[in-house]
Amino acid sequence: MRKIFNKTSLVGGVLLAFLSCSDFEDINVDPVAASGDQVQIEYFINNSIGGAQQDPHISERMFALYWDRVGGMTRPAGLALGSPNDDWSSDYYNRYVSSWLRTINAGIVVANQQIESGVAGEHTPNLKQVARIWRAYLMSEMSDNFGPVPIDGFEGVNPEYSDVKSVYYYMLEELKEATNALNLEVSAPDDALKKLDPAYNYNYEKWKKYGNSLRMRLAMRLSEADPSKAQTEFEDAATDIYIAEADDNFAVAEKPGWDNYTGVMTREWNDFRLSSTLNNLMIGLGGIPSADVLSADKHSHIKPSNYMGLKFDDHFTTKTNDPSAGFFFDGLHNTIDPRAYDLYAIPGDLDNPEFNGYPSWDNNAETTERTLINDAGNVVKEIDAAFTWNAFTGGNWGDKGAINRVAGHIGALPRLVNKYRNSSNERIFFASWESYFLIAEAAVRGWTVPIDGKTAYEQGIADSFAYNNVSGQLSDYLTSEDYSRIGTSVSWTHTVEPPTSVTMTYNDGYTGAAGTFNLEYPDNGLYEDGNVKNDLLTKIITQKFIAQTPWLPLETWNDQRRLGLPFFENPAVEEPLTNMPALTDGNYMTSSIKFFAQRLKYPSNFGSNIPSGYAQAVDKLGGPDTVFTPLWWAQQE
Repeated sequence: MRKIFNKTSLVGGVLLAFLSCSDFEDINVDPVAASGDQVQIEYFINNSIGGAQQDPHISERMFALYWDRVGGMTRPAGLALGSPNDDWSSDYYNRYVSSWLRTINAGIVVANQQIESGVAGEHTPNLKQVARIWRAYLMSEMSDNFGPVPIDGFEGVNPEYSDVKSVYYYMLEELKEATNALNLEVSAPDDALKKLDPAYNYNYEKWKKYGNSLRMRLAMRLSEADPSKAQTEFEDAATDIYIAEADDNFAVAEKPGWDNYTGVMTREWNDFRLSSTLNNLMIGLGGIPSADVLSADKHSHIKPSNYMGLKFDDHFTTKTNDPSAGFFFDGLHNTIDPRAYDLYAIPGDLDNPEFNGYPSWDNNAETTERTLINDAGNVVKEIDAAFTWNAFTGGNWGDKGAINRVAGHIGALPRLVNKYRNSSNERIFFASWESYFLIAEAAVRGWTVPIDGKTAYEQGIADSFAYNNVSGQLSDYLTSEDYSRIGTSVSWTHTVEPPTSVTMTYNDGYTGAAGTFNLEYPDNGLYEDGNVKNDLLTKIITQKFIAQTPWLPLETWNDQRRLGLPFFENPAVEEPLTNMPALTDGNYMTSSIKFFAQRLKYPSNFGSNIPSGYAQAVDKLGGPDTVFTPLWWAQQE
């Protein structure tokens, strides 16, 4: 057998990749037994993309319990409160090292060998470029989680770790070279080759678009740390074709069961409840009346626009800068971003065909009647949360949490609808709306872009509205000057800052007595010292966050680390958070990067098994191996 691998350490990973390929039984020639000239590169690509799609074991840990929480899409816990799980991090790190990246590197090695030996097929050069584009994505995912990773790693015994800046420069160069090298004149692949590409069926033009859009994403990541490099790379990528419509989205179909393509949000015990971060972004945003979106039978539950809810001082945390803290909203909001009702089901709305009843082995999701109790266990208040709309911050609620049977109950809270939970969808890795929001941000920064900022911003919103089936509301939404709960409006031309506060009405939850409350728009000290809430960049990132929900929590985390946008409320500190000591009951109204996780710690077995490599990685990190050490491209203080 010809020697086609120039690194013997690749062989084990290559064989495992072939043996685990779901389409292995369909080929006539066993790749493991084939000669070097016969090895098919598409199997390496297929295996790597499939693995990174994440089977339920990995997706529950990374997507649901890490990214979704730290990215602000569901109530923060674990990593988001400074407490990563070493086993989860290790599982992900090991899959990346031993399978996904090793496999795609092997495919590139094989392609190079076949090209150099003159036995390459018509598609081989393009397959190599596809593999390079996918490898850049994998490296970005790994680096954005941990920090320093090897550039030429996992090809030898002891890979060299590179600092994050070097990793980003390498990925950007790879994307530039690979997209430019794709030959779009190569004939359409046959069906056998197409089915081994779960994203694009080897449509090389779409791979080129994805490569350029990914390059724009990674270039924008450097906007604060290295603005000149960011601008140069972004402008160059934006002159070429990019993901500009839904048909070009990088999306991989999910399927039921338990394999790499099972949906990333299918584990029934994970509730995927609405986060207070997203809720505050959407309340009031766009000025679209709930009555225009919901069926008539729900209109009686809609409350006045200046109503705050029921105030429960003894049962709901107030030690957070969440502007909705302390209240239970006993109805539906007068106006809210219309995408809210497509993403999340109203509690108790059992007639909604998209209502998600997980877990299927009990009726907790359908149960809306709950109680608030006192220290003696006696009922203080009975609450029926049916047709109400609430989201509560995470953290330590102390004694209030112990006597509150509402705030943590899944049946009392809006949760993701069925289409995201039952493996019937496509997992989106990159969508057209992100291209447009990136271009809008570049325009605001004064960079040269193919379309103006307003057009790009509004097209991004339009694409998101189409995806969420609310395009009928788009025209009124785009011109709205109504402020959200955090003081941001939609209209591109409306940049007037909100007032310091607005007067709201409420009812005392215990006595029913009416009162007034000054709702203060929160100061986001991570952006412009908290003095700006409604500029163009805040609008863009607000819309980008909503559009990325629920598929891209890693990207919402990246934007928050990079810009401090959008506004993320601090975790509650009714009692101290053991692993987030910087946040106290004396500073919870302020903002600090120390109140938000910045990265994953390296797995403990990395340091114990490869101490020299671990020491090198931490040295390149530029700070201690903790969750609060910011990455090079992120805010530093």
